[in-house]
Amino acid sequence: MKKTIVAIALVGALASCTATERGTAIGAGTGAIIGGVASNSWGGAAIGAVAGGAVGYLIGRSHERPGYCIYRDRNGRRYEARCR
Repeated sequence: MKKTIVAIALVGALASCTATERGTAIGAGTGAIIGGVASNSWGGAAIGAVAGGAVGYLIGRSHERPGYCIYRDRNGRRYEARCR
């Protein structure tokens, strides 16, 4: 019963977030679990949380502007434009 209440509270907290915030939170949580299980240490969980959060941020950010892609010009600068 306690697990169900905690799960509902977490889902409720994430419901009010933007796609970027939600992606970052889910990525960090998943990364922490995988890093902790893979290394069997707190350090591995911390590294997994940072890596998962970064990847989750990028994935979440890409969903905020559907139809737009990130390109690089010939000088290496990034810009956003409609996908081709």
